[in-house]
Amino acid sequence: MENILVIGIAGGSGSGKTTLTTRLAEQFPEEVTVIRHDDYYKHYEELTLEERKLLNYDHPNAFDTELLIRHLMELKQGRPVECPVYDYAIYNRSGRTRTIQPRRVVIVEGILIFENRCLCDLMDIRVFVDTDADIRIIRRIQRDVVERGRSLESVIGQYINTVKPMHEQFVEPTRKYADIVVLEGGHNLVALDLIMQRIANHIAEN
Repeated sequence: MENILVIGIAGGSGSGKTTLTTRLAEQFPEEVTVIRHDDYYKHYEELTLEERKLLNYDHPNAFDTELLIRHLMELKQGRPVECPVYDYAIYNRSGRTRTIQPRRVVIVEGILIFENRCLCDLMDIRVFVDTDADIRIIRRIQRDVVERGRSLESVIGQYINTVKPMHEQFVEPTRKYADIVVLEGGHNLVALDLIMQRIANHIAEN
């Protein structure tokens, strides 16, 4: 395959990256494939569950970004990849993989995808989702407690100890690499329409 459009969607935890990504993928189900940085958390089989819970999952070193880069390069060359599947309940990779097929548009989503220059350079369009911190923490609490079975105390503790300081140190500074800054993620219909039009144009031209 030639002329694959790679779109990076970054932003803080709870900013609305997933909503934006999902809406774009749903609009072009046959033309868009999604690869998420979260699935590339490192494998910590040697650690106990309690030890894994104490790790800093918001630092760049928590990710096997080199594997993501290799997989993205494979997709750009038209070859499918076996993406690891992360299990939030056990704070580790599940041991399973899922096949990601190359398509005309590949969306890469994650909080730190602009932090690594090699990964960032593989993207044709860089979108940073910018949402107020109070909204992000509320969304994170709702997601982690309801969807991931975490306790309210653990979610708040993680936010204070790692999420907030890592956002300020690593995530927010990558905003400057964005081609487009979207307020409120997938709820920003104007920005959503603009990105969808860019995808539609790419598909029509290729």
